[in-house]
Amino acid sequence: MASLRVVTAAVLVAIVAVASSGVAARPLVGEGGGGGGGGAWGDMAPLQASRAFNIAHRASNGELPEETAAAYARAIDEGADFIEADIEATKDGHLVCFHDTTLDATTDVADRPEFAARRRTLEVQWANVTGFFITDFTLAELKTLRTKQRWDFREKSHDGISPIITFEEFIDIALNAKRVAGIYPEMKNPVFMNKHVQWPDGKKYEDKFIATLKKHGYGGRYMSPAWRARPVFVQSFAPTSLVRAAGLTDSPLVFLVDDVTVRTEDTNQSYDEITSGEYLDYMAKYVVGIGPWKDTVVPPTKDNRLATPTDLVAMAHARGLQVHPYTYRNENQFLHFNFRQDPYAEYDYWINDVGVDGLFTDFPASLRRFQEWTAAKKKD
Repeated sequence: MASLRVVTAAVLVAIVAVASSGVAARPLVGEGGGGGGGGAWGDMAPLQASRAFNIAHRASNGELPEETAAAYARAIDEGADFIEADIEATKDGHLVCFHDTTLDATTDVADRPEFAARRRTLEVQWANVTGFFITDFTLAELKTLRTKQRWDFREKSHDGISPIITFEEFIDIALNAKRVAGIYPEMKNPVFMNKHVQWPDGKKYEDKFIATLKKHGYGGRYMSPAWRARPVFVQSFAPTSLVRAAGLTDSPLVFLVDDVTVRTEDTNQSYDEITSGEYLDYMAKYVVGIGPWKDTVVPPTKDNRLATPTDLVAMAHARGLQVHPYTYRNENQFLHFNFRQDPYAEYDYWINDVGVDGLFTDFPASLRRFQEWTAAKKKD
């Protein structure tokens, strides 16, 4: 049964404490009230909780190679409320920050003759993929590689400098910030990880992931004092992984939603099927929000304009779920014509018209400036 019915209507740096400045949009769905400093935060500026969350998608990757220490530090410096990371596993069972199952697009692995024989073809989420798979490399081997910018039209001067970082190094960047900086890690490709990496004592990828968060003091329900001290959202496209994680932690979970035609990696259902009201009722027992691809919320037309929004945001909000769509990239080639090459117009549409509770952006500084600007206008 179709569910999307059309409706009519993160290296240590000195951090600028901007998270609590400015107010914009309506209160978040599920909002537990504002909060000042003190208590668990000491003198640190707390996480802002009065406007849509600014989520640095793979760090400030519009400026620096994605998921690197430098890019995470930049994102915090630029005012991101949360730094987001995709967490995958190495051959020897270490968790690292990396998006793709293959190393080809964002590292120099293809230029390394010692690894040439590692290239092979495997099935990833119902399709055959060829490349250098991260699960065929030990952590020590991955640390010899250097990262590069994914997109050719973005700044390339930082290519070949930064190494891949571990999940724990990512956490340390947030914990050593000069204000409270949230983390937003994804359990990435859990079916693939569990198939190609083995942990002792029958443990699974999800167990290792949650154990790492607990080791560093993350836990507590959304907006509890413990959560506000160390804010975290755990996200995944795999509903079974989220259900498993819910039995391991009380940290808030977010269900990621892809294009409605795509099948989940674990249940072999389309995302159209699992965004039905009945399925959202089921997932709402385990998660506090959804993270849909923005084109699933508002489909574009063939001429790159916005069609009428679906009812996905309304369905989620009716169940008390937050909505954090992805991804806002700012460059002209990613903007729909409705926004006239103006990223601020896109932010305004999603936050104030669609009414989302957070945005994943490649440019957290841009979103911060928009929210400061709109807050100032409200005061005038």
